[in-house]
Amino acid sequence: MSRTFFREECEGDCENVGWGELVKWRELQMKIAIILGTRPEIVKMSSIIRECQRKKLDFFILHTGQHYSYEMDKAFFDDLELPSPKYNLDVGSGSHAVQTGKIMEGIENILMEEVPDVVLVQGDTNTVLAGALAASKINVKVGHVEAGLRSYDRTMPEEINRVVTDHISDYLLAPTGNSKKYLLAEGIPEEKIFVTGNTVVDAVYQNLEIARNNGDVLKKYGLTEKNYLLATVHRAENTDDSKRLRSIFTGFEQVYQDLGLPILFPAHPRTVKMIKEFGLSVPGGISIVHPLGYLDFLQLEAGAKLILTDSGGLQEEACIMGVPCVTLRDNTERPETLRVGSNLLAGVDSNRIFEYAKMMIDKENTWDNPFGDGKAAEKIIIALE
Repeated sequence: MSRTFFREECEGDCENVGWGELVKWRELQMKIAIILGTRPEIVKMSSIIRECQRKKLDFFILHTGQHYSYEMDKAFFDDLELPSPKYNLDVGSGSHAVQTGKIMEGIENILMEEVPDVVLVQGDTNTVLAGALAASKINVKVGHVEAGLRSYDRTMPEEINRVVTDHISDYLLAPTGNSKKYLLAEGIPEEKIFVTGNTVVDAVYQNLEIARNNGDVLKKYGLTEKNYLLATVHRAENTDDSKRLRSIFTGFEQVYQDLGLPILFPAHPRTVKMIKEFGLSVPGGISIVHPLGYLDFLQLEAGAKLILTDSGGLQEEACIMGVPCVTLRDNTERPETLRVGSNLLAGVDSNRIFEYAKMMIDKENTWDNPFGDGKAAEKIIIALE
């Protein structure tokens, strides 16, 4: 049934068209552009891609290459059993303005050719902002997955990206009621907001099963389940400030000396570079290793006794998998983790990192998961339909 035929037949007699037929028509006709550019976005969009496949929707994936070229990410798509992107922009690194501008230009050209009904973006990266701006300026609807997160720290580029994207989006796909509350307080109409749960829950449930069938990464590092800590530090406010980075390492050293559990630290090359530039020594008990593939890292998360991180995504994943977390930041856009007790906000004070790690190390994982039931992708597609 063509779109024209539907309009002609239904204009005066829509009562005779059943919901089953209406939804079927919409499923057949709706064309979705899924825009992503970083590995966390691939992870959080993976369940939406699978839902589009399951419902046989008309969709395509556009990879901007914000962090890596598609060639570097190809194995990532393969490991997660996802279809390859139809388009690859390979914009590479650059200043915020340069990178965002390149992405906008590339996306606009593709959207003009493809003419999708809706563009889906996820999170708070330059890809998200560029995708939303490019689509909205040519009157293509925008759906923002993970809308309504707020740190209320405008010094973070991510905060600017997510706020602007929320205010130009047509469908605000909020992960929690708390996110909806923030959006309403900013004057966004309630009819635009859909509380769907967070796709990170879908991703953890679906991808952890794939990861466990992929081998045992704990053996590779001589670790046993619940007998090690997992650490990550990647945010610029921590890695590019010698005082903050030194304090974090001092905190790690105190934690190891007291608890006696090894700390595995998969470190981004930039973090390693800054450690060397600042002349920092790596304390005993901390093993710095190369960045890991997502499936291996997911296994390490699930098996850790405690996670020490400045990553927003890890705060969520730790909460979902029942692993206590200490966050090495002064604020968080995941306050739900603090409320349910899965996470403590330590900042970078070494003594506080040590104290909070001791408090959380034997924390029972009896908290309720505030991020949904693992059906966020299904709810997002229903909202669009």
